[in-house]
Amino acid sequence: MLTDEFGREVTGVRVSLTDRCNFDCIYCHNEGLGDTRGPMDPQDDEMGTDGVVRFLEVAAEFGVDAVKFTGGEPMLRQDLEEIIRRTPDDLETSLTTNGTFLPGRADALVDAGLERVNVSQDALDPDDFAAVTKSGAYEKVLEGVDAALAAGLDPVKLNMVVFEHTAGYVPEMVDHVAENEGLQLQLIQYMPELTGRPEWNIDIQRVHDWLADQAAEIEHREMHDRKRYWVESDDGEGRGMVEIVDPVENPTFCANCHRVRVTHEGHLKGCLNRNDDLRSMGEMTKPEIREAFRETVENRVPYYGEYMIENGDGEWELNEKYIEDSIRA
Repeated sequence: MLTDEFGREVTGVRVSLTDRCNFDCIYCHNEGLGDTRGPMDPQDDEMGTDGVVRFLEVAAEFGVDAVKFTGGEPMLRQDLEEIIRRTPDDLETSLTTNGTFLPGRADALVDAGLERVNVSQDALDPDDFAAVTKSGAYEKVLEGVDAALAAGLDPVKLNMVVFEHTAGYVPEMVDHVAENEGLQLQLIQYMPELTGRPEWNIDIQRVHDWLADQAAEIEHREMHDRKRYWVESDDGEGRGMVEIVDPVENPTFCANCHRVRVTHEGHLKGCLNRNDDLRSMGEMTKPEIREAFRETVENRVPYYGEYMIENGDGEWELNEKYIEDSIRA
């Protein structure tokens, strides 16, 4: 297993299969690349089936044990089932999707080897949902969640980005997962450094504090240094898990990051927040991918605490020394 110079083993990879999406979520950062979405038809710059599989075979050689397929909307790839089927058996395979294409395909994905799924769902009201996603597909998302559960993808984790537009929906979403067996909730901190609109940001600690008051049990995940809040339904018969992903200005989070990413164009990416260290795999052979993967891991730094450092006023700013050293290297 590869380890970077900060002692972090790379145990997982996130592979973006496309930047195309049938939604237009107002908070989208497209795996840190910004709004690069173009036509909905398949594009020549998307990493091909063989290229994705070739990279995953190399990742498995280095002891990586998990892959999450992302986008854009990865289910716009008609070869998704083939990619999952050809993913090395040692890799746990999961998917992040908006859920609209799960009806009719969930069973085939499970047959191909999909083990877990995250479905983006930012509200329980169709109008509220449409305001955030710029989509009228609310009912289709609910059908997708049901299809995933029916296919055996249990639990289904609902992803909800928490910012000014959605913070008021958190309590009902928590109740929703507590009352519905098979559902979990992942609250994701809004990332203004990737999406702009800092005025939409909220204090995520308020959400932690509120959940701590509601929770019947709090579990600490050492691997990601995250808390899981177990919340009971009002009737006491249901129980749901809620987790917060809060990477913004969080050096502890960065110190526990064990992922390398791949963009839809086939660029290795050491950190979600950075695009100054991309390595294109292009038509690389396996030996060349191995070397590029090694270099990507060797050059990883924690985003907060190394790439960004606190100044005397407690604000985060670029570490100019790191930038200069990187340029010289």
